[in-house]
Amino acid sequence: MDSYTAIGDLSFLLVEPSDTQKKIITKALKDAGIKQIEYANNIQETIESLSSFPPDLVISSMYLPDGSANELIDRIQANKATENQCFMLISSERNRDNLEHLRQSGVLAILPKPFNPKDLLRAIHATLDLIVEEEINLEIFDPRTLRVLVTDDSRMARKHISKTLNSMGIEDIQFAENGKEAIELLAQSEFDLIVTDYNMPEMDGRELTESVRQDPELAHIPILMVSSNSEDSQLSNIAQEGVDAICGKPFEPSVVRKLLAQILN
Repeated sequence: MDSYTAIGDLSFLLVEPSDTQKKIITKALKDAGIKQIEYANNIQETIESLSSFPPDLVISSMYLPDGSANELIDRIQANKATENQCFMLISSERNRDNLEHLRQSGVLAILPKPFNPKDLLRAIHATLDLIVEEEINLEIFDPRTLRVLVTDDSRMARKHISKTLNSMGIEDIQFAENGKEAIELLAQSEFDLIVTDYNMPEMDGRELTESVRQDPELAHIPILMVSSNSEDSQLSNIAQEGVDAICGKPFEPSVVRKLLAQILN
Protein backbone atom coordinates (compact mmCIF):
# COMPACT_ATOMS: atom_id res chain seq x y z
CA MET A 1 0.00 0.00 0.00
CA ASP A 2 1.66 3.27 -1.05
CA SER A 3 1.58 6.29 1.27
CA TYR A 4 -0.96 8.22 -0.83
CA THR A 5 -3.40 5.29 -0.77
CA ALA A 6 -2.87 4.91 2.97
CA ILE A 7 -3.46 8.64 3.53
CA GLY A 8 -6.66 8.39 1.49
CA ASP A 9 -7.91 5.71 3.88
CA LEU A 10 -7.60 7.95 6.95
CA SER A 11 -10.66 9.58 8.54
CA PHE A 12 -10.44 13.00 10.20
CA LEU A 13 -12.69 15.00 12.53
CA LEU A 14 -12.22 18.76 12.16
CA VAL A 15 -13.31 20.77 15.21
CA GLU A 16 -13.52 24.38 14.04
CA PRO A 17 -16.28 26.95 14.76
CA SER A 18 -15.21 29.34 11.97
CA ASP A 19 -16.71 28.56 8.53
CA THR A 20 -13.81 30.37 6.83
CA GLN A 21 -11.17 28.35 8.68
CA LYS A 22 -13.16 25.15 8.00
CA LYS A 23 -12.94 25.82 4.27
CA ILE A 24 -9.20 26.64 4.40
CA ILE A 25 -8.29 23.54 6.43
CA THR A 26 -10.62 21.27 4.45
CA LYS A 27 -9.01 22.37 1.17
CA ALA A 28 -5.53 21.73 2.58
CA LEU A 29 -6.58 18.26 3.82
CA LYS A 30 -8.11 17.35 0.47
CA ASP A 31 -4.99 18.59 -1.33
CA ALA A 32 -2.98 16.27 0.94
CA GLY A 33 -5.14 13.30 -0.09
CA ILE A 34 -7.61 13.12 2.81
CA LYS A 35 -11.06 12.09 1.60
CA GLN A 36 -12.99 11.35 4.81
CA ILE A 37 -13.61 14.51 6.84
CA GLU A 38 -16.33 14.98 9.47
CA TYR A 39 -17.00 18.26 11.32
CA ALA A 40 -17.79 19.50 14.82
CA ASN A 41 -18.24 23.07 16.08
CA ASN A 42 -17.62 22.62 19.80
CA ILE A 43 -16.54 20.22 22.56
CA GLN A 44 -19.96 18.62 23.05
CA GLU A 45 -20.39 17.82 19.36
CA THR A 46 -16.85 16.39 19.29
CA ILE A 47 -17.48 14.06 22.23
CA GLU A 48 -20.75 12.87 20.67
CA SER A 49 -19.03 12.28 17.31
CA LEU A 50 -16.17 10.33 18.93
CA SER A 51 -18.64 7.99 20.66
CA SER A 52 -20.30 7.18 17.31
CA PHE A 53 -17.49 7.22 14.73
CA PRO A 54 -13.97 7.57 16.21
CA PRO A 55 -11.67 9.09 13.52
CA ASP A 56 -7.97 8.42 12.98
CA LEU A 57 -7.17 12.03 13.86
CA VAL A 58 -8.95 14.94 15.56
CA ILE A 59 -7.84 18.37 14.33
CA SER A 60 -9.02 21.13 16.65
CA SER A 61 -8.91 24.87 16.98
CA MET A 62 -7.69 26.20 20.37
CA TYR A 63 -10.76 28.22 21.31
CA LEU A 64 -14.25 26.74 20.96
CA PRO A 65 -17.67 28.14 21.94
CA ASP A 66 -17.91 25.87 25.02
CA GLY A 67 -14.25 25.76 26.10
CA SER A 68 -10.70 25.30 24.88
CA ALA A 69 -8.70 22.51 23.25
CA ASN A 70 -7.12 21.92 26.68
CA GLU A 71 -10.54 20.96 28.08
CA LEU A 72 -11.34 18.92 24.96
CA ILE A 73 -8.14 16.84 25.17
CA ASP A 74 -8.77 16.25 28.90
CA ARG A 75 -12.28 14.93 28.22
CA ILE A 76 -11.06 12.72 25.37
CA GLN A 77 -8.23 11.25 27.44
CA ALA A 78 -10.39 10.78 30.55
CA ASN A 79 -12.62 8.36 28.63
CA LYS A 80 -11.26 4.80 28.38
CA ALA A 81 -12.82 4.39 24.92
CA THR A 82 -11.09 7.47 23.46
CA GLU A 83 -7.94 7.91 25.58
CA ASN A 84 -5.63 6.86 22.71
CA GLN A 85 -7.22 9.22 20.18
CA CYS A 86 -4.66 10.97 17.93
CA PHE A 87 -5.04 14.75 18.29
CA MET A 88 -3.61 17.81 16.55
CA LEU A 89 -4.03 21.54 17.16
CA ILE A 90 -4.21 24.26 14.50
CA SER A 91 -4.30 27.65 16.24
CA SER A 92 -3.16 31.26 16.09
CA GLU A 93 -2.26 30.96 19.82
CA ARG A 94 1.43 31.84 20.34
CA ASN A 95 1.68 31.87 24.15
CA ARG A 96 3.87 28.92 25.19
CA ASP A 97 2.18 28.69 28.60
CA ASN A 98 -1.26 28.29 27.00
CA LEU A 99 0.07 25.53 24.73
CA GLU A 100 2.06 23.64 27.37
CA HIS A 101 -0.85 21.48 28.56
CA LEU A 102 -1.40 20.20 25.02
CA ARG A 103 2.33 19.54 24.53
CA GLN A 104 2.39 17.44 27.69
CA SER A 105 -0.80 15.60 26.67
CA GLY A 106 0.91 13.88 23.75
CA VAL A 107 -0.64 15.73 20.81
CA LEU A 108 0.84 14.79 17.43
CA ALA A 109 1.37 18.35 16.24
CA ILE A 110 0.70 22.01 17.03
CA LEU A 111 0.39 24.03 13.82
CA PRO A 112 0.08 27.83 13.63
CA LYS A 113 -2.57 29.70 11.65
CA PRO A 114 -1.78 30.25 8.81
CA PHE A 115 -0.04 26.86 8.52
CA ASN A 116 2.40 25.45 6.01
CA PRO A 117 0.85 22.58 3.95
CA LYS A 118 4.14 20.67 4.36
CA ASP A 119 3.76 20.77 8.15
CA LEU A 120 0.18 19.53 7.83
CA LEU A 121 1.38 16.63 5.66
CA ARG A 122 4.04 15.74 8.23
CA ALA A 123 1.35 15.57 10.93
CA ILE A 124 -0.75 13.32 8.69
CA HIS A 125 2.23 11.02 8.19
CA ALA A 126 2.77 11.00 11.98
CA THR A 127 -0.80 9.71 12.33
CA LEU A 128 -0.05 6.98 9.79
CA ASP A 129 3.14 6.03 11.66
CA LEU A 130 1.13 5.35 14.81
CA ILE A 131 -1.62 3.41 13.02
CA VAL A 132 0.56 1.33 10.68
CA GLU A 133 2.98 -0.55 12.92
CA GLU A 134 6.47 -1.02 11.52
CA GLU A 135 9.34 -2.50 13.54
CA ILE A 136 12.36 -0.25 13.95
CA ASN A 137 15.39 -1.61 12.08
CA LEU A 138 18.24 -2.10 14.58
CA GLU A 139 21.59 -3.76 13.93
CA ILE A 140 22.24 -5.07 17.46
CA PHE A 141 18.85 -5.27 19.16
CA ASP A 142 15.61 -7.10 18.45
CA PRO A 143 12.98 -4.39 19.15
CA ARG A 144 10.75 -6.98 20.86
CA THR A 145 13.42 -7.68 23.50
CA LEU A 146 14.54 -4.08 23.97
CA ARG A 147 14.06 -2.97 27.60
CA VAL A 148 13.06 0.68 27.89
CA LEU A 149 12.55 2.94 30.92
CA VAL A 150 10.22 5.88 30.22
CA THR A 151 10.42 8.68 32.80
CA ASP A 152 7.85 11.48 32.69
CA ASP A 153 5.63 13.07 35.36
CA SER A 154 2.71 13.34 32.89
CA ARG A 155 0.61 10.16 32.68
CA MET A 156 -0.61 11.10 29.20
CA ALA A 157 2.93 11.82 27.99
CA ARG A 158 4.00 8.38 29.27
CA LYS A 159 1.09 6.80 27.36
CA HIS A 160 1.94 8.67 24.17
CA ILE A 161 5.64 7.75 24.31
CA SER A 162 4.68 4.14 25.06
CA LYS A 163 2.25 4.06 22.12
CA THR A 164 4.95 5.47 19.82
CA LEU A 165 7.45 2.82 20.98
CA ASN A 166 4.82 0.07 20.63
CA SER A 167 4.27 1.07 16.98
CA MET A 168 7.97 0.31 16.41
CA GLY A 169 7.74 -3.17 17.92
CA ILE A 170 9.10 -2.16 21.35
CA GLU A 171 6.95 -3.79 24.04
CA ASP A 172 9.10 -4.18 27.19
CA ILE A 173 8.52 -0.75 28.76
CA GLN A 174 8.59 0.30 32.42
CA PHE A 175 7.60 3.71 33.75
CA ALA A 176 8.80 6.21 36.34
CA GLU A 177 7.21 9.54 37.27
CA ASN A 178 10.48 11.33 38.03
CA GLY A 179 14.25 10.84 38.11
CA LYS A 180 14.21 9.52 41.68
CA GLU A 181 11.79 6.71 40.76
CA ALA A 182 13.87 6.01 37.64
CA ILE A 183 17.06 5.56 39.69
CA GLU A 184 15.23 3.09 41.96
CA LEU A 185 14.07 1.06 38.94
CA LEU A 186 17.54 1.18 37.37
CA ALA A 187 18.93 -0.37 40.57
CA GLN A 188 16.41 -3.23 40.35
CA SER A 189 16.35 -4.06 36.60
CA GLU A 190 18.52 -3.82 33.50
CA PHE A 191 17.55 -1.44 30.68
CA ASP A 192 18.81 -0.89 27.13
CA LEU A 193 17.41 2.64 26.78
CA ILE A 194 16.13 5.52 28.92
CA VAL A 195 13.56 7.98 27.50
CA THR A 196 13.14 10.89 29.90
CA ASP A 197 11.33 14.20 30.15
CA TYR A 198 13.36 17.26 31.12
CA ASN A 199 11.02 19.08 33.54
CA MET A 200 9.99 16.78 36.44
CA PRO A 201 9.52 17.17 40.22
CA GLU A 202 11.90 15.63 42.79
CA MET A 203 14.63 14.87 40.24
CA ASP A 204 14.54 16.34 36.71
CA GLY A 205 15.99 14.99 33.45
CA ARG A 206 19.31 16.78 33.89
CA GLU A 207 19.85 15.34 37.37
CA LEU A 208 18.80 11.88 36.18
CA THR A 209 21.28 12.06 33.30
CA GLU A 210 24.09 13.14 35.65
CA SER A 211 23.29 10.33 38.07
CA VAL A 212 23.26 7.70 35.28
CA ARG A 213 26.50 8.93 33.70
CA GLN A 214 28.32 8.98 37.06
CA ASP A 215 27.39 5.36 37.87
CA PRO A 216 29.80 2.87 36.21
CA GLU A 217 27.02 0.23 36.17
CA LEU A 218 24.60 2.50 34.26
CA ALA A 219 26.80 4.91 32.29
CA HIS A 220 26.56 2.86 29.07
CA ILE A 221 22.74 3.21 28.75
CA PRO A 222 21.69 5.55 25.88
CA ILE A 223 19.41 8.43 26.93
CA LEU A 224 16.80 10.13 24.74
CA MET A 225 15.47 13.33 26.32
CA VAL A 226 12.01 14.57 25.33
CA SER A 227 11.17 18.16 26.18
CA SER A 228 8.74 20.93 25.25
CA ASN A 229 11.71 23.32 25.60
CA SER A 230 13.87 21.50 23.05
CA GLU A 231 15.35 24.72 21.63
CA ASP A 232 16.61 26.07 24.95
CA SER A 233 20.35 26.63 25.33
CA GLN A 234 20.02 24.85 28.68
CA LEU A 235 19.21 21.63 26.81
CA SER A 236 22.18 21.95 24.47
CA ASN A 237 24.37 22.03 27.59
CA ILE A 238 22.70 18.83 28.80
CA ALA A 239 23.43 17.20 25.44
CA GLN A 240 27.11 17.89 26.06
CA GLU A 241 26.83 16.34 29.51
CA GLY A 242 25.66 12.94 28.30
CA VAL A 243 22.22 12.88 26.65
CA ASP A 244 22.50 10.95 23.38
CA ALA A 245 19.62 12.76 21.64
CA ILE A 246 16.99 15.42 22.33
CA CYS A 247 13.49 15.42 20.85
CA GLY A 248 10.84 18.13 21.12
CA LYS A 249 7.24 17.82 22.31
CA PRO A 250 5.08 17.26 20.37
CA PHE A 251 7.21 14.72 18.52
CA GLU A 252 6.71 12.79 15.32
CA PRO A 253 7.11 8.98 15.49
CA SER A 254 9.38 9.12 12.41
CA VAL A 255 11.75 11.50 14.26
CA VAL A 256 11.84 9.23 17.33
CA ARG A 257 12.43 6.21 15.06
CA LYS A 258 15.38 7.97 13.39
CA LEU A 259 16.92 9.11 16.69
CA LEU A 260 16.57 5.66 18.28
CA ALA A 261 18.15 4.01 15.23
CA GLN A 262 21.09 6.44 15.56
CA ILE A 263 21.73 6.03 19.28
CA LEU A 264 21.03 2.26 19.46
CA ASN A 265 23.04 1.32 16.37
